Amino acid sequence: MSRASTFQLGSVADADLRLLRVFRTVVERGGFGPAEAELNVTRSAISLSISDLEKRLGLRLCRRGRAGFALTDEGRRVYDALVRLLNGVENFRAEVSAIHARLKGELAIGLTDNLVTMPRMRVTHALTALKKSGPEVVIRIRMAPPSDVEQGVLDGRLHVGVIPEQRRLQGLDYQELYHENAHLYCADTHPLFGRPDAGIGVDDLAAADAVMPAYVPAGEIAPLLQRLTSSAIATDREGIAFLILTGLYVGFLPDHVAAKWVGEGRMRAIRADITGYVTRYAVITRRGGRPNMVLDTFMEEVARNAES
Repeated sequence: MSRASTFQLGSVADADLRLLRVFRTVVERGGFGPAEAELNVTRSAISLSISDLEKRLGLRLCRRGRAGFALTDEGRRVYDALVRLLNGVENFRAEVSAIHARLKGELAIGLTDNLVTMPRMRVTHALTALKKSGPEVVIRIRMAPPSDVEQGVLDGRLHVGVIPEQRRLQGLDYQELYHENAHLYCADTHPLFGRPDAGIGVDDLAAADAVMPAYVPAGEIAPLLQRLTSSAIATDREGIAFLILTGLYVGFLPDHVAAKWVGEGRMRAIRADITGYVTRYAVITRRGGRPNMVLDTFMEEVARNAES
């Protein structure tokens, strides 16, 4: 086979690797016929692959004919180099797998309070999978108001956060997580508790002392929120629940947070037809952040468990 003295192979593409693997099988099986069964292709297809490889390399790799299959000297040298190449590929795969097995580092995650009772435990499932992938990973959780979580992710103190999605900041990437239903609640010792919804008007709600959240709830509930009598303010949902349970206040709570007390008969939603609203939650990360295998693994698990 003629070839130029200045021959250069150039980059090795996937198609080249396929041809090289065919060549390796032929050599190790001792010919085209014995390689047919393993490769599950016809002898003519194998012959064509070897011819394509010879053209690609500019070398005569083997002699085939009535005398049988035999490697040329050049073919032997290519085969030896090929074995080293493919072994290197397998070693690469093994080392990458080992890196995953030795996943190390820290995940600093900021959460809005009282998400642990969400029926759809997307964050919990993702943390479980992360810990199983990297037993040595250290998880650090910080409970904070949404604005503090946003700032923590932006300045790098937190790798990731989970917040109600009420605005989008330019420096953050958002991945939808789940939604949360909330209503206005009162305790069993509140005057409105024993009254049927049909007998409770908007004026009755407006006259009751209300504990207001320090954060702004979803937009659709804002008109009713403005009509309530603000007599107390709480920075988190636990504080709102404390004041509702005094029997002196009404207040908004996520349904999953109130479920325990509702089940015990100590709390009820008031006028669910007009006091309900939905908050959508998102996972946030800093846009353009440095590569982080621990964070990437966590985010992959979040995506795998997110709502469709």
